[in-house]
Amino acid sequence: MKQILSAAVVGLAIIGAGTAVAQTPPATGSTKPPAITHGTADSHSTAAPVAGKNSFTEAQARDRLEKHGYSAVSALKKDDQSVWRGTATKDGKSVGVAVDYQGNIVGQ
Repeated sequence: MKQILSAAVVGLAIIGAGTAVAQTPPATGSTKPPAITHGTADSHSTAAPVAGKNSFTEAQARDRLEKHGYSAVSALKKDDQSVWRGTATKDGKSVGVAVDYQGNIVGQ
């Protein structure tokens, strides 16, 4: 009888430990904000513009800016952090703009 009771206690302890582990959300280990895949906001990250390998072409960066209400986009160049930077007009004002590898747009 003691063996059955001991086995039952050990079994419940294993099941309980497994349940607790299953309820713990996995850690991502990433300190970077998530990539932007949709939406109309200019930036989804307070850290924008985020440095990183930028695969946007100049035309794609310009198109993204224009879709977010910027016009007269000019002088787009990648800086040493692979962030597209240039100038544009928004709401009648000339502003500096930046587009990072995640698609975040920052008007400066």
